[in-house]
Amino acid sequence: MQRPFPGLWVLLLGLLVLAPGPAGRLLLDLLGGLTLTLLLLPLLLAGVGVIAWKVLQSRLRTCPACGLSSLGTEQCPACGTSLGGATQSGSPASAEAIDPTDVTIDVVAQTVLDPHSDG
Repeated sequence: MQRPFPGLWVLLLGLLVLAPGPAGRLLLDLLGGLTLTLLLLPLLLAGVGVIAWKVLQSRLRTCPACGLSSLGTEQCPACGTSLGGATQSGSPASAEAIDPTDVTIDVVAQTVLDPHSDG
């Protein structure tokens, strides 16, 4: 089956665009609106992304003792230091009072021999 040539549709669309009537203006307005939307949508999304990043950065807290960054906590999840201005029970009073060796885990690799092996 042979497909009809789309020349009739191209001619009809060309007349609508070139015609000064309401149908031609409507088609041009639709095309202009779609083009404007496609051009401005990435800029809009980038703006929303920048605002979201700034909000996330404002809520991010860094522990003065160990340097861990966390969201929305009053106490450091790693070392227990209070991230707020007031001290909490069971946590050190300030960052200077914490000895880093108390909150650091030292890992030492050792070779373990299998007791069931012949070697």
